Amino acid sequence: MELQQDMMAQKKTIGALDHAVFLCMVFCFWFSGYIYVPVFSLYLEDLHFSYGAIGIILGSYGVTQILLRFPLGLLSDILFSMRKQLLIGGFGFSILSSLLFLLFDSFFFVLAARLFAGITASMWVMATILYAQYSNSENASKAMGIMQFFTVMPQFISIVFCGLAAAHLGRQVPFWMALAASAAGLVICCFIKDPSASPANRDTIGVPQYIKDTLRLPKLKLFTILSMTAHAVLFMTVFGFTPLYIHQLGLGDAELLWVMSAFFLPHAAATLSVVFLRMTSRIAYSVLLSSFAVTGACLLFVPFSATLFTVCITHACIGMALGFVFPLLLGHVVHISSAPLKMSVMGFYQSFYALGIFLGPLLAGKIAQLFGLSGVFYGAGALAFAAFLVMLMQKRSMAN
Repeated sequence: MELQQDMMAQKKTIGALDHAVFLCMVFCFWFSGYIYVPVFSLYLEDLHFSYGAIGIILGSYGVTQILLRFPLGLLSDILFSMRKQLLIGGFGFSILSSLLFLLFDSFFFVLAARLFAGITASMWVMATILYAQYSNSENASKAMGIMQFFTVMPQFISIVFCGLAAAHLGRQVPFWMALAASAAGLVICCFIKDPSASPANRDTIGVPQYIKDTLRLPKLKLFTILSMTAHAVLFMTVFGFTPLYIHQLGLGDAELLWVMSAFFLPHAAATLSVVFLRMTSRIAYSVLLSSFAVTGACLLFVPFSATLFTVCITHACIGMALGFVFPLLLGHVVHISSAPLKMSVMGFYQSFYALGIFLGPLLAGKIAQLFGLSGVFYGAGALAFAAFLVMLMQKRSMAN
Protein backbone atom coordinates (compact mmCIF):
# COMPACT_ATOMS: atom_id res chain seq x y z
CA MET A 1 0.00 0.00 0.00
CA GLU A 2 2.82 2.38 0.93
CA LEU A 3 4.59 1.50 -2.34
CA GLN A 4 1.49 2.39 -4.35
CA GLN A 5 1.16 5.70 -2.52
CA ASP A 6 4.83 6.50 -3.16
CA MET A 7 4.45 5.73 -6.86
CA MET A 8 1.27 7.82 -7.09
CA ALA A 9 3.03 10.71 -5.39
CA GLN A 10 5.87 10.51 -7.90
CA LYS A 11 3.51 10.39 -10.86
CA LYS A 12 1.98 13.65 -9.66
CA THR A 13 5.36 15.28 -10.21
CA ILE A 14 5.11 14.53 -13.95
CA GLY A 15 4.03 17.73 -15.63
CA ALA A 16 3.25 18.88 -19.15
CA LEU A 17 6.89 19.83 -19.74
CA ASP A 18 8.03 16.30 -18.81
CA HIS A 19 5.57 14.85 -21.33
CA ALA A 20 6.80 17.29 -23.98
CA VAL A 21 10.48 16.45 -23.37
CA PHE A 22 9.78 12.73 -23.48
CA LEU A 23 7.77 12.96 -26.69
CA CYS A 24 10.50 15.10 -28.30
CA MET A 25 12.92 12.30 -27.47
CA VAL A 26 10.52 9.78 -29.02
CA PHE A 27 10.30 11.94 -32.16
CA CYS A 28 14.11 11.94 -32.55
CA PHE A 29 14.24 8.21 -31.77
CA TRP A 30 12.04 7.24 -34.69
CA PHE A 31 12.99 10.07 -37.05
CA SER A 32 16.65 9.01 -36.88
CA GLY A 33 15.74 5.38 -37.49
CA TYR A 34 13.33 5.91 -40.38
CA ILE A 35 14.53 8.99 -42.26
CA TYR A 36 16.33 6.81 -44.82
CA VAL A 37 13.96 3.82 -44.84
CA PRO A 38 11.73 4.91 -47.80
CA VAL A 39 14.68 4.86 -50.20
CA PHE A 40 16.81 2.30 -48.35
CA SER A 41 15.96 -0.65 -50.60
CA LEU A 42 16.55 1.61 -53.63
CA TYR A 43 19.90 2.70 -52.15
CA LEU A 44 20.85 -0.97 -51.71
CA GLU A 45 19.82 -1.66 -55.31
CA ASP A 46 22.06 1.26 -56.39
CA LEU A 47 24.91 -0.59 -54.65
CA HIS A 48 24.12 -3.57 -56.93
CA PHE A 49 22.97 -5.92 -54.15
CA SER A 50 20.69 -8.80 -55.18
CA TYR A 51 17.11 -9.10 -53.87
CA GLY A 52 18.34 -11.85 -51.55
CA ALA A 53 21.10 -9.62 -50.13
CA ILE A 54 18.62 -6.73 -49.79
CA GLY A 55 16.28 -9.03 -47.86
CA ILE A 56 19.11 -10.05 -45.50
CA ILE A 57 20.09 -6.43 -44.80
CA LEU A 58 16.47 -5.34 -44.31
CA GLY A 59 15.82 -8.31 -42.03
CA SER A 60 18.98 -7.77 -39.99
CA TYR A 61 17.23 -4.82 -38.36
CA GLY A 62 15.13 -7.37 -36.49
CA VAL A 63 18.01 -9.69 -35.47
CA THR A 64 19.43 -7.52 -32.71
CA GLN A 65 15.90 -6.71 -31.52
CA ILE A 66 15.11 -10.42 -31.18
CA LEU A 67 18.31 -11.00 -29.22
CA LEU A 68 18.12 -7.92 -26.98
CA ARG A 69 14.58 -6.81 -26.23
CA PHE A 70 13.52 -9.60 -23.86
CA PRO A 71 16.86 -9.70 -21.97
CA LEU A 72 16.79 -5.91 -21.74
CA GLY A 73 13.26 -6.07 -20.34
CA LEU A 74 14.45 -8.48 -17.66
CA LEU A 75 17.56 -6.42 -17.00
CA SER A 76 15.48 -3.29 -16.67
CA ASP A 77 13.17 -4.95 -14.14
CA ILE A 78 16.09 -6.11 -12.01
CA LEU A 79 18.49 -3.17 -12.49
CA PHE A 80 15.85 -0.47 -12.28
CA SER A 81 18.19 2.50 -12.43
CA MET A 82 19.70 1.53 -15.82
CA ARG A 83 16.65 2.15 -18.00
CA LYS A 84 17.37 5.77 -18.87
CA GLN A 85 21.09 5.04 -19.42
CA LEU A 86 20.24 2.18 -21.80
CA LEU A 87 17.94 4.50 -23.73
CA ILE A 88 20.75 7.05 -24.00
CA GLY A 89 23.08 4.27 -25.17
CA GLY A 90 20.57 3.48 -27.91
CA PHE A 91 21.07 6.92 -29.39
CA GLY A 92 24.82 6.31 -29.30
CA PHE A 93 24.37 3.23 -31.48
CA SER A 94 22.14 5.27 -33.81
CA ILE A 95 24.96 7.78 -34.27
CA LEU A 96 27.40 4.93 -35.00
CA SER A 97 24.96 3.38 -37.48
CA SER A 98 24.58 6.67 -39.38
CA LEU A 99 28.35 7.13 -39.56
CA LEU A 100 28.84 3.63 -41.00
CA PHE A 101 26.22 4.30 -43.69
CA LEU A 102 27.98 7.54 -44.61
CA LEU A 103 31.52 6.19 -44.65
CA PHE A 104 31.15 2.71 -46.19
CA ASP A 105 29.13 0.99 -48.93
CA SER A 106 30.30 -2.65 -48.72
CA PHE A 107 27.85 -5.40 -47.76
CA PHE A 108 29.61 -6.05 -44.41
CA PHE A 109 29.54 -2.45 -43.20
CA VAL A 110 26.01 -1.77 -44.46
CA LEU A 111 24.85 -4.92 -42.66
CA ALA A 112 26.68 -3.84 -39.49
CA ALA A 113 25.11 -0.38 -39.69
CA ARG A 114 21.62 -1.89 -39.94
CA LEU A 115 22.36 -4.23 -37.02
CA PHE A 116 23.38 -1.21 -34.92
CA ALA A 117 20.12 0.49 -35.91
CA GLY A 118 18.39 -2.62 -34.57
CA ILE A 119 20.20 -2.18 -31.24
CA THR A 120 18.79 1.34 -31.05
CA ALA A 121 15.28 0.06 -31.80
CA SER A 122 15.72 -2.56 -29.04
CA MET A 123 15.78 0.25 -26.50
CA TRP A 124 12.17 1.06 -27.38
CA VAL A 125 11.11 -1.32 -24.61
CA MET A 126 12.61 1.18 -22.12
CA ALA A 127 10.76 4.13 -23.65
CA THR A 128 7.43 2.28 -23.83
CA ILE A 129 7.18 1.41 -20.16
CA LEU A 130 8.77 4.63 -18.95
CA TYR A 131 6.01 6.55 -20.71
CA ALA A 132 3.32 4.10 -19.55
CA GLN A 133 4.30 5.13 -16.01
CA TYR A 134 3.56 8.76 -16.86
CA SER A 135 -0.14 7.75 -16.71
CA ASN A 136 -2.24 5.52 -14.45
CA SER A 137 -3.13 1.93 -15.44
CA GLU A 138 -6.69 2.87 -16.48
CA ASN A 139 -5.22 5.05 -19.24
CA ALA A 140 -2.76 2.42 -20.53
CA SER A 141 -4.38 2.20 -23.97
CA LYS A 142 -4.51 5.99 -24.26
CA ALA A 143 -0.82 6.32 -23.30
CA MET A 144 0.12 3.63 -25.82
CA GLY A 145 -2.00 5.35 -28.44
CA ILE A 146 -0.08 8.58 -27.85
CA MET A 147 3.22 6.69 -28.04
CA GLN A 148 2.13 4.96 -31.24
CA PHE A 149 1.09 8.31 -32.73
CA PHE A 150 4.50 9.77 -31.87
CA THR A 151 6.00 6.71 -33.53
CA VAL A 152 3.98 7.15 -36.71
CA MET A 153 4.23 10.96 -36.93
CA PRO A 154 8.06 11.12 -37.13
CA GLN A 155 8.01 8.19 -39.53
CA PHE A 156 5.66 10.14 -41.80
CA ILE A 157 7.60 13.40 -41.48
CA SER A 158 10.84 11.54 -42.15
CA ILE A 159 9.30 10.07 -45.27
CA VAL A 160 8.40 13.55 -46.55
CA PHE A 161 11.91 14.84 -45.88
CA CYS A 162 13.47 11.68 -47.27
CA GLY A 163 11.49 11.87 -50.49
CA LEU A 164 12.38 15.52 -51.05
CA ALA A 165 16.03 15.06 -50.04
CA ALA A 166 16.49 11.95 -52.16
CA ALA A 167 14.83 13.51 -55.20
CA HIS A 168 16.84 16.76 -55.10
CA LEU A 169 20.05 16.05 -53.16
CA GLY A 170 20.72 12.32 -53.56
CA ARG A 171 19.95 9.16 -51.63
CA GLN A 172 22.83 9.57 -49.14
CA VAL A 173 21.55 12.85 -47.66
CA PRO A 174 18.97 11.10 -45.38
CA PHE A 175 21.88 9.43 -43.54
CA TRP A 176 23.21 12.90 -42.61
CA MET A 177 19.73 13.78 -41.34
CA ALA A 178 19.68 10.56 -39.31
CA LEU A 179 23.01 11.53 -37.74
CA ALA A 180 21.73 14.98 -36.75
CA ALA A 181 18.49 13.58 -35.27
CA SER A 182 20.43 10.92 -33.33
CA ALA A 183 22.71 13.55 -31.77
CA ALA A 184 19.72 15.76 -30.87
CA GLY A 185 17.87 12.79 -29.37
CA LEU A 186 20.85 11.83 -27.23
CA VAL A 187 20.95 15.31 -25.71
CA ILE A 188 17.17 15.43 -25.09
CA CYS A 189 17.22 11.93 -23.58
CA CYS A 190 19.52 13.17 -20.81
CA PHE A 191 16.67 15.41 -19.58
CA ILE A 192 13.76 12.91 -19.53
CA LYS A 193 12.33 12.00 -16.12
CA ASP A 194 12.00 8.45 -14.78
CA PRO A 195 8.83 8.60 -12.64
CA SER A 196 9.20 5.28 -10.78
CA ALA A 197 11.17 4.43 -7.68
CA SER A 198 12.98 1.12 -7.32
CA PRO A 199 11.12 -1.16 -4.87
CA ALA A 200 13.26 -2.48 -2.07
CA ASN A 201 12.21 -6.11 -2.57
CA ARG A 202 12.85 -6.19 -6.32
CA ASP A 203 16.12 -8.13 -6.04
CA THR A 204 14.43 -11.03 -4.20
CA ILE A 205 12.98 -12.34 -7.48
CA GLY A 206 15.38 -14.23 -9.72
CA VAL A 207 15.55 -14.09 -13.50
CA PRO A 208 14.10 -17.63 -13.99
CA GLN A 209 11.05 -16.62 -11.94
CA TYR A 210 10.59 -13.47 -14.03
CA ILE A 211 10.63 -15.60 -17.19
CA LYS A 212 8.15 -18.13 -15.75
CA ASP A 213 5.77 -15.44 -14.51
CA THR A 214 5.96 -13.65 -17.86
CA LEU A 215 5.22 -16.77 -19.92
CA ARG A 216 2.25 -17.64 -17.68
CA LEU A 217 0.42 -14.43 -18.50
CA PRO A 218 -2.83 -15.15 -20.36
CA LYS A 219 -3.08 -14.01 -23.98
CA LEU A 220 0.52 -12.70 -24.11
CA LYS A 221 1.65 -15.31 -26.66
CA LEU A 222 -1.47 -14.67 -28.75
CA PHE A 223 -0.96 -10.89 -28.84
CA THR A 224 2.72 -11.42 -29.63
CA ILE A 225 1.96 -13.74 -32.59
CA LEU A 226 -0.53 -11.24 -34.01
CA SER A 227 1.92 -8.36 -33.65
CA MET A 228 4.74 -10.44 -35.15
CA THR A 229 2.59 -11.12 -38.20
CA ALA A 230 1.58 -7.45 -38.58
CA HIS A 231 5.21 -6.34 -38.34
CA ALA A 232 6.27 -8.96 -40.89
CA VAL A 233 3.66 -7.59 -43.31
CA LEU A 234 4.81 -4.00 -42.71
CA PHE A 235 8.51 -4.74 -43.21
CA MET A 236 7.91 -6.92 -46.24
CA THR A 237 6.05 -4.14 -48.03
CA VAL A 238 6.05 -0.48 -46.97
CA PHE A 239 9.39 -0.64 -45.15
CA GLY A 240 10.76 -3.23 -47.54
CA PHE A 241 9.86 -3.90 -51.16
CA THR A 242 7.11 -1.37 -51.92
CA PRO A 243 9.69 1.23 -53.08
CA LEU A 244 11.19 -1.31 -55.49
CA TYR A 245 7.72 -2.15 -56.82
CA ILE A 246 7.01 1.57 -57.36
CA HIS A 247 10.18 1.91 -59.42
CA GLN A 248 9.33 -1.27 -61.33
CA LEU A 249 6.14 0.53 -62.43
CA GLY A 250 8.36 3.28 -63.88
CA LEU A 251 7.61 5.80 -61.12
CA GLY A 252 10.29 7.91 -59.41
CA ASP A 253 11.17 9.12 -55.90
CA ALA A 254 8.57 11.91 -56.08
CA GLU A 255 5.79 9.39 -56.79
CA LEU A 256 7.12 7.19 -53.98
CA LEU A 257 6.50 10.12 -51.64
CA TRP A 258 2.82 10.09 -52.65
CA VAL A 259 2.51 6.36 -51.95
CA MET A 260 4.19 6.68 -48.55
CA SER A 261 1.98 9.66 -47.69
CA ALA A 262 -1.08 7.66 -48.73
CA PHE A 263 -0.02 4.94 -46.26
CA PHE A 264 1.04 7.11 -43.33
CA LEU A 265 -1.71 9.75 -43.19
CA PRO A 266 -4.54 7.21 -42.61
CA HIS A 267 -2.13 5.18 -40.44
CA ALA A 268 -1.53 8.17 -38.17
CA ALA A 269 -5.23 9.09 -38.11
CA ALA A 270 -6.24 5.55 -37.09
CA THR A 271 -3.54 5.44 -34.42
CA LEU A 272 -4.60 8.80 -32.99
CA SER A 273 -8.25 7.75 -32.94
CA VAL A 274 -7.40 4.97 -30.47
CA VAL A 275 -6.41 7.69 -27.98
CA PHE A 276 -9.91 9.19 -28.04
CA LEU A 277 -12.13 6.14 -28.57
CA ARG A 278 -13.18 3.98 -25.62
CA MET A 279 -13.20 0.38 -26.80
CA THR A 280 -14.52 -2.64 -24.93
CA SER A 281 -12.74 -5.97 -25.44
CA ARG A 282 -15.47 -7.04 -27.84
CA ILE A 283 -15.22 -3.89 -29.96
CA ALA A 284 -11.41 -4.05 -29.97
CA TYR A 285 -11.62 -7.67 -31.16
CA SER A 286 -13.95 -6.71 -34.03
CA VAL A 287 -11.68 -3.82 -35.05
CA LEU A 288 -8.58 -6.05 -35.02
CA LEU A 289 -10.34 -8.80 -36.96
CA SER A 290 -11.58 -6.36 -39.61
CA SER A 291 -8.16 -4.71 -39.84
CA PHE A 292 -6.36 -7.96 -40.65
CA ALA A 293 -9.02 -8.84 -43.25
CA VAL A 294 -8.74 -5.43 -44.95
CA THR A 295 -4.93 -5.62 -44.89
CA GLY A 296 -4.92 -9.07 -46.48
CA ALA A 297 -7.40 -8.14 -49.22
CA CYS A 298 -5.57 -4.93 -50.15
CA LEU A 299 -2.17 -6.64 -50.26
CA LEU A 300 -3.51 -9.24 -52.67
CA PHE A 301 -4.79 -6.43 -54.88
CA VAL A 302 -1.48 -4.48 -55.00
CA PRO A 303 0.04 -6.55 -57.88
CA PHE A 304 -3.00 -5.60 -59.99
CA SER A 305 -2.40 -1.89 -59.27
CA ALA A 306 -0.65 -0.54 -62.33
CA THR A 307 -1.15 3.18 -61.72
CA LEU A 308 -0.02 5.58 -59.00
CA PHE A 309 -3.64 6.20 -57.96
CA THR A 310 -4.50 2.54 -57.38
CA VAL A 311 -1.23 1.87 -55.51
CA CYS A 312 -2.00 4.87 -53.28
CA ILE A 313 -5.56 3.65 -52.59
CA THR A 314 -4.45 0.14 -51.60
CA HIS A 315 -1.66 1.47 -49.37
CA ALA A 316 -4.04 3.98 -47.75
CA CYS A 317 -6.37 1.13 -46.74
CA ILE A 318 -3.44 -0.96 -45.47
CA GLY A 319 -2.14 2.03 -43.51
CA MET A 320 -5.48 2.66 -41.82
CA ALA A 321 -5.96 -1.01 -40.94
CA LEU A 322 -2.50 -1.42 -39.42
CA GLY A 323 -2.95 1.91 -37.65
CA PHE A 324 -5.59 0.25 -35.47
CA VAL A 325 -3.69 -3.01 -35.02
CA PHE A 326 -0.46 -1.78 -33.40
CA PRO A 327 -1.79 0.48 -30.59
CA LEU A 328 -4.63 -1.92 -29.71
CA LEU A 329 -2.26 -4.88 -29.33
CA LEU A 330 0.24 -2.76 -27.40
CA GLY A 331 -2.47 -1.47 -25.08
CA HIS A 332 -3.67 -5.04 -24.42
CA VAL A 333 -0.14 -6.14 -23.50
CA VAL A 334 0.32 -3.24 -21.06
CA HIS A 335 -3.08 -3.98 -19.54
CA ILE A 336 -2.48 -7.70 -18.83
CA SER A 337 0.96 -7.25 -17.22
CA SER A 338 1.34 -6.64 -13.49
CA ALA A 339 3.53 -3.77 -12.25
CA PRO A 340 6.61 -5.90 -11.33
CA LEU A 341 6.55 -7.61 -14.74
CA LYS A 342 5.81 -4.69 -17.05
CA MET A 343 9.35 -4.39 -18.39
CA SER A 344 9.94 -8.12 -18.86
CA VAL A 345 6.50 -8.54 -20.49
CA MET A 346 7.16 -5.63 -22.84
CA GLY A 347 10.62 -7.03 -23.56
CA PHE A 348 9.12 -10.43 -24.42
CA TYR A 349 6.42 -8.86 -26.60
CA GLN A 350 8.78 -6.57 -28.50
CA SER A 351 11.52 -9.18 -28.82
CA PHE A 352 9.27 -11.76 -30.41
CA TYR A 353 7.34 -9.42 -32.67
CA ALA A 354 10.81 -8.45 -33.92
CA LEU A 355 10.87 -11.96 -35.41
CA GLY A 356 8.44 -10.51 -37.94
CA ILE A 357 10.80 -7.61 -38.64
CA PHE A 358 13.58 -10.16 -39.27
CA LEU A 359 11.76 -13.01 -41.03
CA GLY A 360 9.40 -10.81 -43.09
CA PRO A 361 12.05 -9.10 -45.24
CA LEU A 362 14.10 -12.31 -45.38
CA LEU A 363 11.09 -14.18 -46.74
CA ALA A 364 10.22 -11.27 -49.06
CA GLY A 365 13.75 -11.24 -50.51
CA LYS A 366 13.57 -14.97 -51.26
CA ILE A 367 10.09 -14.65 -52.79
CA ALA A 368 11.20 -11.68 -54.92
CA GLN A 369 14.15 -13.67 -56.27
CA LEU A 370 11.99 -16.67 -57.14
CA PHE A 371 8.68 -15.13 -58.20
CA GLY A 372 9.25 -11.40 -58.66
CA LEU A 373 8.05 -8.43 -56.63
CA SER A 374 4.35 -9.28 -57.07
CA GLY A 375 4.92 -12.46 -55.09
CA VAL A 376 6.01 -10.40 -52.08
CA PHE A 377 2.54 -8.85 -51.79
CA TYR A 378 0.80 -12.21 -52.23
CA GLY A 379 2.96 -13.61 -49.42
CA ALA A 380 2.26 -10.63 -47.15
CA GLY A 381 -1.47 -10.93 -47.87
CA ALA A 382 -1.39 -14.62 -46.94
CA LEU A 383 0.23 -13.72 -43.61
CA ALA A 384 -2.47 -11.13 -42.88
CA PHE A 385 -5.20 -13.69 -43.55
CA ALA A 386 -3.35 -16.21 -41.35
CA ALA A 387 -3.58 -13.68 -38.48
CA PHE A 388 -7.29 -13.24 -39.31
CA LEU A 389 -7.83 -17.01 -38.98
CA VAL A 390 -5.90 -17.15 -35.69
CA MET A 391 -8.18 -14.45 -34.31
CA LEU A 392 -11.28 -16.33 -35.41
CA MET A 393 -10.05 -19.46 -33.62
CA GLN A 394 -9.33 -17.43 -30.47
CA LYS A 395 -12.56 -15.42 -30.52
CA ARG A 396 -13.77 -16.49 -27.07
CA SER A 397 -10.41 -15.72 -25.46
CA MET A 398 -9.88 -12.32 -27.12
CA ALA A 399 -13.41 -10.91 -26.93
CA ASN A 400 -13.59 -11.30 -23.14
